[in-house]
Formats: sequence, C-alpha cells, structure tokens
Amino acid sequence: MATEANTKVSAVTANFSTSRTAGKPIICKVCRKAGEPLVIEEIQVAPPKAWEVRVKILCTSLCHTDVTVWRLNVGSSAVFPRIFGHEASCGDHVEEVKEGDTVLPILLPNCGECRECEFKKSNFCSTLGHQVPHAMARDGTSRFKDMNGETLHHFCFVSSFSEYTVVDVAQVVKVDPRMSIDKACLLGCCVPTGVGSAWKVAAVEEGHSVAIFGLGAVGLAVAEGARLRGVSKIIGIDLNPLKFEIAKKFGVTDVINPKECGDSRVSQVIKELTDGGADYCFECVGLASLVEEAFQSSRAGGKTIVVGADYSGNPLKFNFGEVLFGRSVIGSLFGGIKPKKDIPIIMQKYINKELRLDGFITHEVSFQEINKAFDYLLQGKSIRCLIWMDE
Repeated sequence: MATEANTKVSAVTANFSTSRTAGKPIICKVCRKAGEPLVIEEIQVAPPKAWEVRVKILCTSLCHTDVTVWRLNVGSSAVFPRIFGHEASCGDHVEEVKEGDTVLPILLPNCGECRECEFKKSNFCSTLGHQVPHAMARDGTSRFKDMNGETLHHFCFVSSFSEYTVVDVAQVVKVDPRMSIDKACLLGCCVPTGVGSAWKVAAVEEGHSVAIFGLGAVGLAVAEGARLRGVSKIIGIDLNPLKFEIAKKFGVTDVINPKECGDSRVSQVIKELTDGGADYCFECVGLASLVEEAFQSSRAGGKTIVVGADYSGNPLKFNFGEVLFGRSVIGSLFGGIKPKKDIPIIMQKYINKELRLDGFITHEVSFQEINKAFDYLLQGKSIRCLIWMDE
C-alpha cells in the first residue's frame, strides 16, 4: 500500500521538469504501507496527459488529514495502495505555467469556468470537484504504478509523498519568486483553510470574539486570520497544553484545556469569558460532538464554522429553538478559498510582512525520515513538519 497526500494534510512546493522527462515514465521513490511505518520504494510515474502537469516535489509537509486517512481501513476513503501527501512535464492545453516554474499543487480544483467557480459564495469546482480524489480528475485513472505493474492510487489529487507527481493544471498555483519554498509549502492546505475560514466563510470583524476548537495548524491559521482582522478576544481550546504558548504568538488571548474545566462544560467557560457566547466558533478537529459543543458556545445570532472533517459520518444534532434564535452552522471547504485567485493574495500578505507563517514550522526532516513526521504529529509535538525531498 502506498500513502497519499491530502493537500489538507500536506503542503507541497514543486518545480516543473519537462525536458528530461517528457514522453517517458520516471522512476521515483514513494512511501508505501498505509497504517504502518512507511517505506521507500521505486515506482513509475507516467507522463502527463492533456491539461496535466508533472512536477518534481521539492518540499512537502504532513497534515492531520493524511494521518486520519492513513489509519482508515473501512469506507470509501480507505483506498489502497496509494501515495499520500497533499501540501506541496506539461501536457497539451497547459498555458499558465511553464517548465522551471515553482508551483504549489492544491487538493481543491479550480477550473475558473464552471458555474460554481464563477459563483462568489462557493469554491467547489463542479467540473472536477465531484471526481474521486484517488485518481486523476478528468479521466479517473492513476499516473502511478509499482515495479510489478500494480496501480497505486492518488491522494486528494496531489500525492506529494513522491519525488515526482502528476496533477491537473486546475490544481496548481504559481509561486511568487519572492516567497521562500518552505513558507510556500504551508499554503497548500492549512493556512488557506484557516485564514480563509476566518476571512471568507465567517467574515470576522474587528472587536468581535472568536473561539477555536483545536489548535493544530488549521486552528492556528484561523487565529492568525482573526488577529489580522482585529478580533479582540481569541479563545483557543485544546487538550495539549504544549500548544498554548505557540497559540499566543498567533493572537490567541485566552486558552482552555477541557481537562481543567472541572464539572463545567467548555461552552459554559466560553460564555463566561465572552458575556454570553462567542460571536464566531470554529471547529478545527473533525468531531461531530465538538461541532455541537462549539454551537453551544456561540451567542444568539452567532456563527459556528465547521472546518474539520468527521470521516465517520456522524450526524449533527441541534435544539430547534436555539437555531430559531439566530445561531447558525456553516461548513468551510478549504476556507472558502478559490486557489487561483486567493492564494496569490495570501502570498502577498506574507511578502508584505502582514501574515505570520514562521511559527507553523516546528520540525524538518528528510524524505527518508518521513516516519518521524508521523511520530511527531501523533505524539502532539509538531504543528507542521516539513519534509525535504533532496536532503
């Protein structure tokens, strides 16, 4: 089994390489054995077809989504073997990028022409977004095979845990040359998801209050987005106290450890801190029960934003009367970000020294040490661990 990448799980920075690889497969090293320590293996990466690009991965990172899906052994997402990773030659009809460009592969397609791509309130591409994420979006086939000819499945359309990968041109964003590779890697999933959730989905405002459930990379990005919008009170909730000092660097003003709340529910503590409930509550873990707790933590007329993904498919339950008084729940797919349009804006915010990205990167390893990245995340030691392909 190979592992795949969730461009919510891993970010990727890559370079085009066509002259040395055009028209022929490439032998690459990839990670295999989902659910177990990953191993390095040589595979074949097919040439790109029309509307596709083949890129050399320079840097990638591990996202919690990667780990979640890596553990799954049942359900539609448990497709193996596969190549994980999602934060990080050209076929016909590719015009916006050229060989040698540094690009960011993105898990979310953005064709720019369909009804949904043109709709201001949606970022779901109706042309490519409905396709299964373990294959290429346009024809439903894989570009990976092992040395025995067995098909290896993609992950979130990206599969960055490989020296080379093939992605659709609708899922690459050109990286501004003023942007460092390591920081650009963060823009493949966690930062756009969090910042976009604050800016575009919730549209937080100056002087308001925010509660963030889960202080991983996405939750911290929500805090950073709220900080930049002038939110006066940013409450961070997490079971891991090691994250609290890091969170304060991103504007978190108050922290809550549910283990230390005694007989009180987290929602009660938040209501006490905010005089009746937070204006905006963000669930960044992916648990239906936590969405319900976030909803209870919001004020009348408040908004709960569902950022995490619950792969178990558990239903949400709310009191009818509470909804009637104006509380609302809304989902946030990739932060409402339209990659082609909005990621360059986020890049510019960093270049202008407005957006803080330095604190996200807590560890760095070589591709050969990729299992350490899993260990750091599973042990609660890392926010984002960068994986360098050539080191």
